[in-house]
Amino acid sequence: MSDLSWQLIVEPEPLPGPWNMAVDEHLFNLAATFPRTFLRFYRWERPTASLGYGQDAAKVVDAAFCRDRGIDIVRRLTGGKLVLHDREVTYAVASADVSVFTETLRDSYRLISRALLAGLSLMGLSARLAETSPQGYAKGTMPCFAFPARDEIEIEGRKIVGSAQKRTGPLFLQHGSIPLEKDETLLAAVARPGESPEGQGMTSLSEALGRPMAFEEAVGPLVQGFADFFGVRFARFALGPADRQAIRAIQAAKYASDAWTFRERLAGR
Repeated sequence: MSDLSWQLIVEPEPLPGPWNMAVDEHLFNLAATFPRTFLRFYRWERPTASLGYGQDAAKVVDAAFCRDRGIDIVRRLTGGKLVLHDREVTYAVASADVSVFTETLRDSYRLISRALLAGLSLMGLSARLAETSPQGYAKGTMPCFAFPARDEIEIEGRKIVGSAQKRTGPLFLQHGSIPLEKDETLLAAVARPGESPEGQGMTSLSEALGRPMAFEEAVGPLVQGFADFFGVRFARFALGPADRQAIRAIQAAKYASDAWTFRERLAGR
């Protein structure tokens, strides 16, 4: 293994959606100020629908249904489509290291996907990168897990990882959802205009393995997959008081704000 060291965060407890998004943005900011790579794994305190940065909330999520069912809604810093986060492993990578990830979105996306493939292989799963995106999927309002898009990870044609990236020059944040369990009926109800449960193209770790899979059990192989593929070692990173103060400020200004979450047209697009 090389001398290259990354910062690793494995959150011990599930966290609220706005806080999770604020932490990821804080790591993105830290990676811009000092050349290092962060890898984070986390969970969600309760079911949360996340919108891609440029999505129109009114077109892709049933906010009234979510409110009635106690499902949170957040808007991500990254692009992509609607994701329902619940009973999953969520990962995030933040870096500006072009010696590892190159300077293009697709290259860095594929590299991270290949590291995830290595982790899934250690679990005993045979997964692959999808070669093409279904016609109409990219511009449609279907949720992220409706179909595997190009370079996303699938098992027997069903998506097992949904990811999205934000890039500013060499600096990027990529995070993604790896379901432990799936609930296509709930996803269809959350999505607007909504897909039939049969229309979804997702699977989960538990379904693919044929046995229950817990967060703690899944994270180990995923961390090892990144270590093996990139040839890195990990140093545990703990958020200090200054980090938490910055995260609280990001959360209050953005991810806990309806003005950020539900605005239909975003400045700077």
